[in-house]
Amino acid sequence: MQRLFSVFEPFILSLLATVLLASLLPARGGYATFASYLADAGIVLLFFLHGAKLSREAIWGGLRNWPLHLAVLATTFLFFPLVGLGLSHVPGIDSSLATGILFLTLLPSTVQSSIAFTAIARGNVAAAICSASFSNLLGIVVTPALVALTMQAEGGAGVSLASVEGILLQLLAPFVAGHLLRPWIGGFVGRHKAMLTIVDRGSILLVVYTAFGAAVVEGLWTRVSPGDLGRLALLCLLLLGIVLTTTYIIARLMRLSPEDAIVLQFCGSKKSLASGVPMAGVLFPAAQVGIVLLPVMLFHQIQLIACAMLARHYAERMEEGGEQPSPIP
Repeated sequence: MQRLFSVFEPFILSLLATVLLASLLPARGGYATFASYLADAGIVLLFFLHGAKLSREAIWGGLRNWPLHLAVLATTFLFFPLVGLGLSHVPGIDSSLATGILFLTLLPSTVQSSIAFTAIARGNVAAAICSASFSNLLGIVVTPALVALTMQAEGGAGVSLASVEGILLQLLAPFVAGHLLRPWIGGFVGRHKAMLTIVDRGSILLVVYTAFGAAVVEGLWTRVSPGDLGRLALLCLLLLGIVLTTTYIIARLMRLSPEDAIVLQFCGSKKSLASGVPMAGVLFPAAQVGIVLLPVMLFHQIQLIACAMLARHYAERMEEGGEQPSPIP
């Protein structure tokens, strides 16, 4: 547990420091333009490296456990959005924050933390790698499609042609290019995992800084009060609790093994900050990105803390008798 927090805590603190910096010293004028271009370049490099990291063996091997993967995908891209549609209509929530809550529920699952928590909980790590990778790969296409579907239904602008072009050029094309070049650069990427971590977190921090800076210039903190943040935190806790309980019930109904039930819980309950930040930058106006990302960043921290506790609880249960773990410690 302590080692897990030592891995994630510096990034959480860096994220908070970036928000503080953007609030006090937001990028303006030419500097804002330069920071935006730099953030875009970081996102392109990030998806290129992720494409190079994903092996075809993992893709084909994962297809063998298709009931589990379908359950994870259904939770991620069907159940989560349905809950998000309900929570986005809670009275007293700023409309942009409500959009952020809905956008949060449309994102793919995480990769690194889902695998890490599954390993700690003594779950099926190979299946977690496949499920999380599939979710992220499909999310490049499915998330923008869900944004178009749900936000047009809600009277929003949906996804424009420029947004589709941005998704293709900034996210999908680099990912495909990296995967096609994997035979030549995959070994290098595998030997330099620290480089991928730096690019991953650095690009997120750059996008957060530019997005929050633009939102601050447009009056973000005059619109969002401490009360709004408190209500948002409660909604994020409620969302995570609903999904954890539902994935536990689904695992029971499917009669999954304890190891596969752990995969469904951790891969099915996560939402990816690494995917959400660049997608928000492409799908929403610059002045709106900062406030839309608030629910994503808050949920990210809550899921890390809650799932770290659950992973330890599951590991203890598995050691005791190998029973399917319960989401309630």
